[in-house]
Amino acid sequence: MRLGVDLGGTKIEGLVLDEEGRERARRRIATPKDDAAAIVLAIAGLVRSLEDEVGSACTVGVGTPGSLSPRTGLLRGSNTTCLNGLPLDRLIAEALGREIRMANDANCFALSEAVDGAGQDARVVFGVIVGTGTGAGVVVDRRVLAGRHGIAGEWGHNPLPWPREDELPGPSCYCGKRGCIETWLSGPGFARDHASRTAGSSASAVEIAADADAGDEAARASLERYADRMARALATVIDVLDPDVIVLGGGMSNLASIYPVVRARLSRWVFSDYVDVPVLPAVHGDSGGVRGAAWLFG
Repeated sequence: MRLGVDLGGTKIEGLVLDEEGRERARRRIATPKDDAAAIVLAIAGLVRSLEDEVGSACTVGVGTPGSLSPRTGLLRGSNTTCLNGLPLDRLIAEALGREIRMANDANCFALSEAVDGAGQDARVVFGVIVGTGTGAGVVVDRRVLAGRHGIAGEWGHNPLPWPREDELPGPSCYCGKRGCIETWLSGPGFARDHASRTAGSSASAVEIAADADAGDEAARASLERYADRMARALATVIDVLDPDVIVLGGGMSNLASIYPVVRARLSRWVFSDYVDVPVLPAVHGDSGGVRGAAWLFG
C-alpha cells in the first residue's frame, strides 16, 4: 500500500491508498510551529500510526511547499520557513529508517489528477493550484516532470502575458518582481483587483462570486477580467508544453463561471489554428496533494 503525507503550514495530513487507489485510512494533525525537528518527528509519528491502523508497512511519499534543490538537496521556497535550508527528505527518511520520496505540493496535485482524476486518460497533464498562492505541476506518463532545476511548473512567477495598459506595471510580488501571474490569479489577487475597481470593497473571492450570481455588475466584470487573465496565462503554457489536459485546483477553481470564458478565449492567444485542450476542475479537490504524495511511488 501507498502512504502519502501532505505537509502544510497549519496541518499535516496522511492518507493510505490500497493497490486499487482506494482510501484505507486518513488522519490529520497540527503542524508544530517554527520547529523543524518537531515537524520531522510529527511526520514520522503520523506515518507509524497510519501503518498501525491498516496493519501494514507502506511506501511513503511526502508533498511539501517549496522544492528540493537538485544541486544542494536542501529545501527552498517553503512557507514553513524553519524547514528551508534543510535536507528534509533525508531527515524524514532517517526518522523512519527507510526510503521516502518527496515532491512539491503542486506536483503532487498534478500527479493525483493524472493518475485517477480529471487527467487520468491523458499523457501530459498541467495541474494548476489557484488558491492563496498560485502554483502548478507537470506530469508526463504519470510521472512528475521536475526539470533540471527542480522548478518545472513554476508558472505563477512568470509575468502576466500580453498585459493591458491598466495592468502595468502590475502588483508587487513577494518574489521581488511585479506583475507575476500569482498576483493576478491567486484568491487574494482576485479580491485585490475587485477592490481596486469598487472603491475598496473588502469582499472575499467567494463573496464576489456570490454577488456575480446575484446579478452584481461589478462582480461580474471582476470575474470576466479574472477569466481573461487565466486564458492569457494558460495560453503560454499551451504554446510551450501543449498539454493534453489542464486541471485547476485550489479555491479559485470552484468558480464554475470562469471555465466557459477561459475555454472561449484561449483561441485568441494560442499560436494554433484551433484549441481544444480541456480545462477542467479537479476531481479530488483538497485531497489532491496527499493523494499525489502517495502516488509518488507509482
